Amino acid sequence: MSVTFNHTIVAAKDREESARFFRELLEVPAAPSWGPFVNVQLSDGVLLQFAEPPVEIQMQHYAFLVDDELFDRAYRRLQDGGVVHWADPQMRRPGEINHEHGGRGVYFKDPAGHAIELITRPYL
Repeated sequence: MSVTFNHTIVAAKDREESARFFRELLEVPAAPSWGPFVNVQLSDGVLLQFAEPPVEIQMQHYAFLVDDELFDRAYRRLQDGGVVHWADPQMRRPGEINHEHGGRGVYFKDPAGHAIELITRPYL
């Protein structure tokens, strides 16, 4: 069997809020949830499981490869929602997107403070 990425647990301050944020941003439907998890399933089958840990949340970085049309819609939602965003991971170019790696990209934070990146072309 080849190796594929299946799921990850994403720490959230409010698991419902974080799951809703990603569902709306990435235009994916609600997925069945259980126990301490509110799940979001991406189109490739990867499951994001949002949970509220009893510890201080440490920022993680999550990057999502999206097509140009979804990027346009998601970027518009970020702007319309007043979400602060940057063209670079160092957060030195606020309110911009980048045109690196032959595509476009943007960085922002999710409701739990994780660093999120949307890109239209893979790095490799």
